[in-house]
Amino acid sequence: MNKLKNISLFIFVIFFSINSFASELLTQLENLPGVVSVKKLETNEFFAEKYLIIFEQYLDPSVPEAGTFQQRVFLSHKSDDAPVVYITEGYSADYAESENYVNELSRILNANQICVEHRFFSGSAPEETEWGYLTTSLAASDHHIIREAFSDLYKNKWVSTGISKGGQTCLLYQMYYPNDVDVTVAYVAPVATALEDGRHEPFINNIGSKKDRKRITKFQIEVLSRRETLLPMFQQYVQLAKLNFRIPVEEVFEYCVLEYSFAFWQWVGNTDRIPKSKATDDKIFQHLIAVSGPDYFSIEGAEPIFPFLVQAAKELGYYGYETETLSEYLTIPSAKGYFNKIFLDQDTRTDFYAQTSQDLLNFLNTKAKRTIMIYGEYDPWTAAAPDVSTNQNIIKVVKPEGTHATRIMNLPENDKEMVLKKLKSWME
Repeated sequence: MNKLKNISLFIFVIFFSINSFASELLTQLENLPGVVSVKKLETNEFFAEKYLIIFEQYLDPSVPEAGTFQQRVFLSHKSDDAPVVYITEGYSADYAESENYVNELSRILNANQICVEHRFFSGSAPEETEWGYLTTSLAASDHHIIREAFSDLYKNKWVSTGISKGGQTCLLYQMYYPNDVDVTVAYVAPVATALEDGRHEPFINNIGSKKDRKRITKFQIEVLSRRETLLPMFQQYVQLAKLNFRIPVEEVFEYCVLEYSFAFWQWVGNTDRIPKSKATDDKIFQHLIAVSGPDYFSIEGAEPIFPFLVQAAKELGYYGYETETLSEYLTIPSAKGYFNKIFLDQDTRTDFYAQTSQDLLNFLNTKAKRTIMIYGEYDPWTAAAPDVSTNQNIIKVVKPEGTHATRIMNLPENDKEMVLKKLKSWME
């Protein structure tokens, strides 16, 4: 009987300690500067606690009268003395709400995890959109303010990270605030130097084998050659999906074909998945839609990422399309200027500010420190990967035949071990 009492007492003490800790952490979070609300979320076995924290942020800290917006931050807490993986998301952070979400760096470093949704996206959008406040410097200021708010709670090493635009965001964050974090890990992060950069088209024309490239081009020609049967299917698909465009649907059909080679190398990378030329219309059509469907060019499809499209036009840049190879099958004379024409309305079109990318490239080559950059060989975004060979404080790894899904844990074994060794030594 005494043994049962002791066990019950032990369980009570453990339960009381856990709830006391949770209550203490919740109180600490509620008292962080700038926090307006904290909500406890379900988490997994990797973390002890998880919270959605809402910060009140100035649209521009240097002009307080411009107003504020609320920014979502997802904290997954492991322990007070663990390092922090600081995710500078470039888009919405809806995925971070899932109880199963664990960043690969969090597992590698056994770390706490803080994911910041980018300003103007999803739940972090101001009530009234003023695009003038959507800049790389102001986004970096958001990250700096949040980093400072957590500084007393987490005193161990911090590593900032992001994927694609998020990777670009963490590089810019280091440029604007070089002393905020100890290490930066940027995945598949492009640094475009123009709205239609110009490096992606020749890159696509040279990746993979000649046989692979020929097969991709052959599929594009097959689609355009079957215009008489595929275009009506395309129009019906668009109608059923209730998609609207800023250009005629016939042109959207052609842009889907142009986009195909970029999208294919970005995510698929295996030409064995391309239907043969003898395939049925339905099989050809379904493959085109699966790889580069019209939703990408639609007003509705662009809505969730519209802030990025504005950013691309202003500071971040994008890619263009080469039309010469398919010119005899196309009705559009050129794809030049397509970005503004397809994605933006008159109110959001702007001149591209090239100085941001030039400043970032200069920073990466001269002042960036303890930075790891991961790319995929076949990923078209790698065309805009910075040349950082002059900076010995940066490790840049390109995975052979890798796509946009390239990460540390799917690198070749030798590269993975090298990256992990350097990462852990920097975090000691």
